[in-house]
Amino acid sequence: MIYRTFAPSWLAISIASSFSVPAIAQTDTQTPRIDDTITVLGETYRNTATKTALTPEETPQAISVIDRETLDLRGASSVSEALRYAPGVNTELRGGAVTRLDLFNIRGFINYQNFYDGLQLPYLSGWNLQGQVDAFAVEQVEVFKGPTSVLYGNIPPGGMVNLIAKTPQKTRQTEIEISTGTNNLMQANLDTTGQLGNSDVSYRLLALARQRDSQASTAEDERYMIAPSIDWQASDDTLINFNLYYQNDPSAGIYTTVPAKGSVLPNPEGQLTPETFTGDKNWNDFEREVLMVGYKVLHDFNDDWTLLHNLRYSDASLHQTNTYNGALAADNRTLSRNAYQTDEELGFLALDNQLSGTLYWGAAEHNVLIGLDYQHMDASVLYQDTLDYSAPGIDMFNPDNNQIDPNNPGFHYRAKHNINTSQLGVYLQDQIRWNKLIVLAGGRFDHYELDQKTDGVKSGDIEQDSFSGRIGALYNLAYGFSPYVSYSESFEPVAGQDRFGKVFDPSEGQQWEAGIKYLSADQTQSASLAAYQLTKQNVVTRDPNGSAYDKIQTGEVRTRGLEFESFWLLTDNLDIALNYTYTDAEVTQDNTGIEGKTPVWVPEQMASLWTNYYIYNGLLSGTVLGAGVRYVGESEIDAQNSAKVPDYTLVDLSARYDLGELSASLNNVSATVSASNLFDKQYYTCFDQSNCWFGAERSVEAKVAFSF
Repeated sequence: MIYRTFAPSWLAISIASSFSVPAIAQTDTQTPRIDDTITVLGETYRNTATKTALTPEETPQAISVIDRETLDLRGASSVSEALRYAPGVNTELRGGAVTRLDLFNIRGFINYQNFYDGLQLPYLSGWNLQGQVDAFAVEQVEVFKGPTSVLYGNIPPGGMVNLIAKTPQKTRQTEIEISTGTNNLMQANLDTTGQLGNSDVSYRLLALARQRDSQASTAEDERYMIAPSIDWQASDDTLINFNLYYQNDPSAGIYTTVPAKGSVLPNPEGQLTPETFTGDKNWNDFEREVLMVGYKVLHDFNDDWTLLHNLRYSDASLHQTNTYNGALAADNRTLSRNAYQTDEELGFLALDNQLSGTLYWGAAEHNVLIGLDYQHMDASVLYQDTLDYSAPGIDMFNPDNNQIDPNNPGFHYRAKHNINTSQLGVYLQDQIRWNKLIVLAGGRFDHYELDQKTDGVKSGDIEQDSFSGRIGALYNLAYGFSPYVSYSESFEPVAGQDRFGKVFDPSEGQQWEAGIKYLSADQTQSASLAAYQLTKQNVVTRDPNGSAYDKIQTGEVRTRGLEFESFWLLTDNLDIALNYTYTDAEVTQDNTGIEGKTPVWVPEQMASLWTNYYIYNGLLSGTVLGAGVRYVGESEIDAQNSAKVPDYTLVDLSARYDLGELSASLNNVSATVSASNLFDKQYYTCFDQSNCWFGAERSVEAKVAFSF
């Protein structure tokens, strides 16, 4: 925890520092220095944009930072909710009732591969098992936009989300939170940290228990999480961190969809409600366990050179029973369905070694980073399916959600998949300061292997190498302006081969970006404007000279866009954050008839505004009022662009009150009320006309926090 006597100034500094290059000066008010921020984030913290202790503002590429204070003021209870106000990011792509995964669209490209403290979370591509960190365990969310393979290897071109964990603090502090709210929410959190006596050991313990009804009928959300960590200052030069994260999700809402006809599009039988559930309550299990155990070693060789070794092993499992829908019958009411089951397990090892140091050649300062990282996953999936839509159909306007016999679902298909992947990467980066010019250049080589077996028979093995690069420059002008330009690359392995037996190459992304960042001299105003063009090549598409199943690697998708992000501290009582996103996405090469079309889940325009008002005097002293408006423009309903998903505007509110203002006996007790989608606006997302989701309904949460 940071203790501050003047919250608005610190909030301004923490947000504005995401654009600033100079150090924050002392003022007459008692505000923490940047060093205090690093303490909160931990000595082993490395920012997402550079993997060094250097600030993101020195990177000629866009990055958005959402700190803990902002998450709390906005009442964000999940990572998806945390990203609602981040420019360039479209989140909650599968609606409000699907909470079991964190799925984002960054600069027009989907990304399932999220990171936690710089290491990728376990994710079984093509299946359902994704490591999901609860927002309560997160100190800061960092969104690095555009290709990031030069530092992180195999990753989609749009960017990445890195969740920074809460770390041990030497100052003793304990906070207990109790929450209730919409959908019978019951939640309790514990966050305690401090130093063990006068020892060289500090600790932190996080725990959470949550139960609530899902937005969809008959379903529930339930989660239990515990995350202890220890910092051991083994010597003056060596810090060792041990960390563990365990999460058990006995249930996680639904995963089923509704057709566009009756949700986004008119249906002569009427319109569906957001509570509509097309699955079966006897066949809607979701049980996930994730255990992550890791350690970090930070060693200072001298004042200039530091080694950070970061390792984590994850063990995860998932059992899921579910249904998926077929075509809507001619009566516009009945959906055909299949029942399926997956049992998924994986072990995932991730490590990253970073040697960083400073060199001086003439008038130039070189911040050098040399890295080696490695990932290895062993996974298995047992998949069973009824096939041929032989499960009982359902009348979606009068659903009978009690038709499937869980003891005899009628499976006609069964397959056992074994999947092994490994990735080894070596990278080099140099950040050069010369007077007011900062130049960033880096390169990376990756070797990736995938071995697959289906029922013991090899299927789709690949072995691919890739080189990724990045170069950019930023110049600090007068009056707080810093223009920049950059070029960056990404890659993703692609399984399969063409009809001549040629194994596919990795898909590749290239981005040009130019922008300008601004920070006022008094740190109360900040802004950034970025313009980019991003192209993904080597996309697999149909072979026009082969059969319907033959593929060639000639597809291409291009996005262009503008992103504006800003913050103003207008007075000591009022601050405003305003963001805007424009995205022009297009399939530029394809053989399936969608060339020239816009991909799904990519609205052309998004905008958001959030303001906080602080009250210091009178009866309401100790109150913080927050209000936000977010707009998401219309998007395409399917790959063929046959219809539009309507745009929508949502309003969020929050209010926090320090109860110590009422009575000294209530010191260190606060109450918070937050409302999402205040006016209960009905909105949708769609992948195609058979698969749409309702957005999140209005939700209200009340929380009381006790600190001591």
